[in-house]
Amino acid sequence: MSENKFTHLHLHTEYSLLDGACRIKELIKRAKELNMDSLAITDHGSMYGVVEFYKQAKKEGIKPILGFEAYVSPRKMTDKDPQKDKNQYHLVLLAENQEGWQNIIKLCSIGFVDGYYYKPRLDHETLREYSSGIIALSACLAGEVQSHLLDNNYNEAVKTALLYKDIFGANNFFLEMQDHGMEQQKVVNTSLLKISKETGLKLVATNDVHYINKEDAYFHDVLLCIQMQKTVMDEDRMKFPSHEFYLKSNEEMSELFPQEAIKNTEEIAKRCNVELDFNTVHLPEYKIPDGYEKSEYFRKICQDGLKYRYKIITEEIQQRLDYEIGIIEQMGYVDYFLIVWDFIKYARDNNIMVGPGRGSAAGSLVAYSMKITNIDPLKHNLIFERFLNPERVSMPDIDVDFCYERREEVIDYVRHKYGQERVAQIITFGTMAARGSIRDVGRALNMSYGEVDFVAKKIPTSLGMTISSALEVNKELKDLYDSDTKVNKLINLALKVEGLPRHSSTHAAGVLISKEEVTKYVPLSRNKDIITTQFNMIELEELGLLKM
Repeated sequence: MSENKFTHLHLHTEYSLLDGACRIKELIKRAKELNMDSLAITDHGSMYGVVEFYKQAKKEGIKPILGFEAYVSPRKMTDKDPQKDKNQYHLVLLAENQEGWQNIIKLCSIGFVDGYYYKPRLDHETLREYSSGIIALSACLAGEVQSHLLDNNYNEAVKTALLYKDIFGANNFFLEMQDHGMEQQKVVNTSLLKISKETGLKLVATNDVHYINKEDAYFHDVLLCIQMQKTVMDEDRMKFPSHEFYLKSNEEMSELFPQEAIKNTEEIAKRCNVELDFNTVHLPEYKIPDGYEKSEYFRKICQDGLKYRYKIITEEIQQRLDYEIGIIEQMGYVDYFLIVWDFIKYARDNNIMVGPGRGSAAGSLVAYSMKITNIDPLKHNLIFERFLNPERVSMPDIDVDFCYERREEVIDYVRHKYGQERVAQIITFGTMAARGSIRDVGRALNMSYGEVDFVAKKIPTSLGMTISSALEVNKELKDLYDSDTKVNKLINLALKVEGLPRHSSTHAAGVLISKEEVTKYVPLSRNKDIITTQFNMIELEELGLLKM
């Protein structure tokens, strides 16, 4: 990294739901075009997009800097007085090293699990407890230092800056300067320069990126309207004050800020070194009865089950079972099978209906013998290697269905057996589909219901249909798009919105069981009263975690 380079350290992706308009893949591509060596992700209150961001950045040769923009309660995070605690301060937190990454996961989880009130909140005491290995930036005009400056309370701003210096350390708390052409920022930046000189705290320049290109400002405004259920015509709505919240180039940022504040972005980027581990499996251990070795117990269950399934055990059947057991032991998945066998046995013992098994697990004679599945793989000539292949190391995936009304009983059993802190339900994201995107954008543009409905119904309802595909298969829609400027604008904006995550929810069939407490590996979120992971099912499997 050369000295004249700049790194964006305050950036909101599509996972700042209905606020960030930066699709991760396009964002990384643009950063590469701008010759950027590193880039941070700091979504609002969460780390939903961290794994995708990390993988995409690594793929393109850009160093990923992992963090989030935290909400800090003005009092204790457990205080919930609507008069005093509805608003929060912002604070950017970046993981400097692996210890910092662990602490960032912990903080992000605590905000949702313990501090949630309108937003996932933290407080000074909690930040201090998990401050090690974290670099903090004072954030935007909603930051605590900046808020005091806007209130003309310079002394309180200095006091707050020194508090954060004490929490994170003199070299790990930076005063954040931003310039989106707002007069308030110019005033605040002057005071931040003064505080820096008085306290020795370093300055850092950021741009609070919410969209990729300058011309995306209007699209971002429409996205905010969708979030707030407002139209672009409404004056009394949240609106960004300028068109400057985009991924600016090194040169653009260098023209706006003191060289020291630019240089410090690179200092921070060099110091932030976190690696995600996609090569280790973190299976919980199954506690076997006294008097058995694990392998011996596993083989006994399989052999007993084989006798139950087949009246006559031929040499072919026995060889197949022994082969599968050997592969499972070789790949280190004995605990996995025992854990799944155990909670399915609990369900059956308690008259909870269990499905016959779905997917490639039906090809396993071990699974059939253990009554994990109910389909005979030999009778149907199913192939074990499609489920578990020693030449392609991947987590086994057994899809188990339980009676919906009693599924929670099985989850409670698992929580009790492995520990509440080692079990979490799994997040999923609802995305904006083709027709829905048209309708959402149409409402935001203040178009009439009839106009929007007419266009939306031109999109076929077939599974996986996109707006682009609809334009190819429906000539009437294409003609409208080409000839009507209003429809053209509607569809172009809907194309930008389509596929963005709209909300988070709980996966209908996914529960994570981890070797140690979940927050050692992934941050937690909250969906109403249900605690979920912040990473989706595929990402959890990539990180070597077990889902049931």
